Amino acid sequence: MSTTAAIYARYSSDRQSDASIEDQARLCEERAQREGCRVVETYADRAISGASMLRPGLQALMADALAGRFTVVVTEALDRLSRDQADVAAIYKRLTFAGVTILTLSEGRIEELHVGLKGTMNQLFLKDLAAKTRRGLRGRVEAGFSGGGNAYGYRVLRRLKSDGELATGEREINEDEARIVRRIYEAFAAGQSPKAIAKELNRDQIPGPRGILWRDTAIRGHRQRGTGILNNELYLGRLIWNRLRYVKDPSTGKRVSRQNDASEWITTDVPDLRIIDDALWQKVKTRQEALDATPAVQGIKASRFWERRRADHLLTGLVHCDCCGGPFAAVGRDYLACSTARKLDTCSARKGIRRSVLEAVVLDLLKTRLMQPEAVARFVRDHAELSNSHGAEAAQARTRLEAEKRAIKCKLEGLYDAIAEGLRSPGLKEKLLELEGRVEAIDTALTTPAPAPVRLNPNLSELYRRKVTELAITLADPAIAQPAREVIRGLIERVSVRWEDGQAVVVLDGALSALVGLAQNAKGPALAGPFGSSVKVVAGAGFEPAAFRL
Repeated sequence: MSTTAAIYARYSSDRQSDASIEDQARLCEERAQREGCRVVETYADRAISGASMLRPGLQALMADALAGRFTVVVTEALDRLSRDQADVAAIYKRLTFAGVTILTLSEGRIEELHVGLKGTMNQLFLKDLAAKTRRGLRGRVEAGFSGGGNAYGYRVLRRLKSDGELATGEREINEDEARIVRRIYEAFAAGQSPKAIAKELNRDQIPGPRGILWRDTAIRGHRQRGTGILNNELYLGRLIWNRLRYVKDPSTGKRVSRQNDASEWITTDVPDLRIIDDALWQKVKTRQEALDATPAVQGIKASRFWERRRADHLLTGLVHCDCCGGPFAAVGRDYLACSTARKLDTCSARKGIRRSVLEAVVLDLLKTRLMQPEAVARFVRDHAELSNSHGAEAAQARTRLEAEKRAIKCKLEGLYDAIAEGLRSPGLKEKLLELEGRVEAIDTALTTPAPAPVRLNPNLSELYRRKVTELAITLADPAIAQPAREVIRGLIERVSVRWEDGQAVVVLDGALSALVGLAQNAKGPALAGPFGSSVKVVAGAGFEPAAFRL
């Protein structure tokens, strides 16, 4: 039996071509064939840095490796998997645990020595690249050009220089947006709050930064970090760069900002970009200082709330307003409400709902509305019909491949006879190699086993309901609540809330593969092919959605 292999390909820049993935995959497949491996899957990540582990293709590869789908990973080089030294070691350790070998085109079979040396080299490459990039950006900023990105109130200039190259980093004032910037400064200096200013701008249908609605946070920003409309010194004609640096959180792989010492800031005067005069700027700063000195703000700062980990709730990030589609956010300690209605004043659904009540309703929907016996029976029937349909299509495709192989074999016999009789030509050789390559490809396709049928327990709905009940009970025990919470969150795609005649109507979208997987004790996705994790079951499809009066 041939060894099963998976291919992983990646490129990191938007400026690179998708063809890079195909080129890597083709070379890796050729190497896999020389090693006697049968490729069962190709995973790819396009325009994603190798410094991050949060890549869909890589995560899928790791999950399938642990599920035993293949025993070899073939990739162009170790830095395709990761450029981070710690991440390379973690990937190697997890794949080794799963019994999977890493094979690269440039280093061969990867061992511990490769992980140490190549991981260090890749890490140094990233560090050197960052240093060179920063050096180049500093030179641009000191010359008065943008160090990256753009600010509200300005437009990026696109023009060709005298040498024919595209000019980069040049900006000019956008007069329409500049008037809005002055309006914000004047309103704040006159005593309006950032939230009130944002609501007025949204009511006047003035697009915010990046064309989205205005939020108070975009106006308020952070004084010490120089973020937000009210703190951007570029409006004074002063460009400040290197105020912040970014480091990767090793536990999440996400970048976190850190403030640099003021001595490290690079400041350049750009008078042509001034929008706010000194007097108006000073009025804004004076009011900000007065607000900071109030007992309420001082008490908030003394609490250092940002250092405390926020409570992890069951429905965090899953609840949305059915009227505007905006997310629900905490209102006080125990309530949730549409943040678009409360902050932006662009939605009429301002009423809040108690968090504990909503969680109880969602748990009840999970137990009683989703996976009802009649719905499960309908799903099992439809699944069987679709599976049979796909099976028939696969059988037809196999028949076509076998017929094509027989036809190619006949052509090859004729070519072999011609060569035996002394006929020689470059075109004949090329045709021979092409047909032999096609036969090899067909043989590979024919040796791929058909997907195993998914067998669903006939008592699926009762098994599912019992397990959700058990999970709901464990939520009351702090020692084991977190794992149960994560399992339940995985069953939910989205929770939508709307108000009708004083009643809250809750609609729950459930992830079908996760629901079935829970019922069948599946360690991985329960369904494949047409029934993936994106399929949803809605509590209310064929049943009434949950409605209750608060």
